[in-house]
Amino acid sequence: MAVFASGSGSNFQAIVDAVRAGRLDVSVELLVCDRPKAKAVERAQHAGIDVLAFRPKDYGSREEYERMIVGELQRRGIDLIVLAGYMRIISATLLEPFDGRIVNIHPSLLPSFPGVDAIGQALTHGVKVTGVTVHFVDGGMDTGPIIAQRAIEIREDDTADTLAARIHAIEHELYPLVIGLIKQNRATLLEDGRTVRIQ
Repeated sequence: MAVFASGSGSNFQAIVDAVRAGRLDVSVELLVCDRPKAKAVERAQHAGIDVLAFRPKDYGSREEYERMIVGELQRRGIDLIVLAGYMRIISATLLEPFDGRIVNIHPSLLPSFPGVDAIGQALTHGVKVTGVTVHFVDGGMDTGPIIAQRAIEIREDDTADTLAARIHAIEHELYPLVIGLIKQNRATLLEDGRTVRIQ
């Protein structure tokens, strides 16, 4: 599989750690990063995982750099793409050849608070419960079929930082677990196109 990240790469690191600990039986072949100086790149290099780093502004369009990425993924035989803080919208250029094989993690209970700053959105709206969602990726903004969710209560004294820390802890546990289910063919999208059955 390949992991896509744009920032610190903490979920990427959690996946690598789960593989090393024997909790997740996958081969992480590649980190794809749109920010060559991101912490995620350093983490991948430290783990001995190949990196495909690029700068979107070096390409004429999103489709152009996605064609480059697709070529590299196909050359390596990648069969699962894991988005872990990849902060770019994905177009049909990448979606179509990997239909049903791209997953994302989002720090809210979707469909609530899609898009950027989901933690801030939850605090601003004063909700009492938020959480983490892992979902298949489709052409929308965090709209794909939901695979798994975990809820967390928001405390009265929570700040964006304290809530983020607790949400990240859940992400680092849940994402490797769900990736394992997918690789074992235990997370199946039903014919309705929305419901994911976990076996």
